[in-house]
Amino acid sequence: MSLQPIKFYQTGTFTVGNRLLAPEERSVQANMQRTNSLNSGHRACQGCGEALGARYAIDAAMNATNRQLIAANATGCLEVFSTPYPETSWQIPWIHSLFGNTAAVATGMAAALKVKGRSEVRVVAQGGDGGTTDIGFGCLSGMFERNDDVLYICYDNGGYMNTGVQRSSATPPAARTATTMAVGDAPGNVFGQGKFVPAIAMAHEIPYVATATVADLRDLEYKVTKAMGMHGARYIQILVPCPLGWGTPSSDTIRMARLAKETGVFPVFEAENGEVTAVLKIRKRLPVEEYLKPQKRYAHLFGKQPRVDTIASIQALADKNIRKYKLLEEGI
Repeated sequence: MSLQPIKFYQTGTFTVGNRLLAPEERSVQANMQRTNSLNSGHRACQGCGEALGARYAIDAAMNATNRQLIAANATGCLEVFSTPYPETSWQIPWIHSLFGNTAAVATGMAAALKVKGRSEVRVVAQGGDGGTTDIGFGCLSGMFERNDDVLYICYDNGGYMNTGVQRSSATPPAARTATTMAVGDAPGNVFGQGKFVPAIAMAHEIPYVATATVADLRDLEYKVTKAMGMHGARYIQILVPCPLGWGTPSSDTIRMARLAKETGVFPVFEAENGEVTAVLKIRKRLPVEEYLKPQKRYAHLFGKQPRVDTIASIQALADKNIRKYKLLEEGI
């Protein structure tokens, strides 16, 4: 994927030394003029991937729209930790919707702005995977079908973390949650359930669909910026590891997001009008064990009798993603 003509001065690392770059080449987060749309003082857990993802995404959207942005936000972790009554950490016009109607509320906001002739003001809807893939799925599909002028951002942490780590339709197979416990012959979440909403969004043939992770800041900012430069329905799903729900150290959030991409568990790509147009290639292919072992939600797979069959099934799913989205360079 061609994002920006940036040289990687720190050869062999995943980082770009922003201090070595011209100001116009720096990321939004490295710019002193960033809006800090989700400001300090919120009550997210240490290492919260969703807090990072929301700040990265909304700051990029604000930058792309000359700060002419309104957000609708579903009930969930992001809403709860950022707006404990009567306080707020949001530095933008922000509306709290119900759990399941965020896409519909955002559609109404976009329609109102159109009637008022405020074409310069853009609308973003955002929610977690529970409010997106489950409770809000009907409203989201309607937004796609009507091609409403809204960018919907799903912060995917794989469960209902705010209410006690229950399973959602984005919970991966074999993962332990409060409702998919590590007991029985097939512990954890069952295989063959759930849904991958980016693929469903592509089936609607909307103008733009993308996935991203908090481990690839420039890729995330590029995709949000590109989406805000388009009109019609757009959808971005960002993988945001949850230390509480995943059972990982708060210092490992970025590492876990990177491992999800490098193992093929979470494919990172973009699509336009129903067709994949670019993918973020795997830089160093790793077995899924590298991703699974640090997470306590998969601890039952690595006990005295490791569940090699289950691990192999997860590896098969990752391999399928690699083939389907062509995540490896030719010859690797």
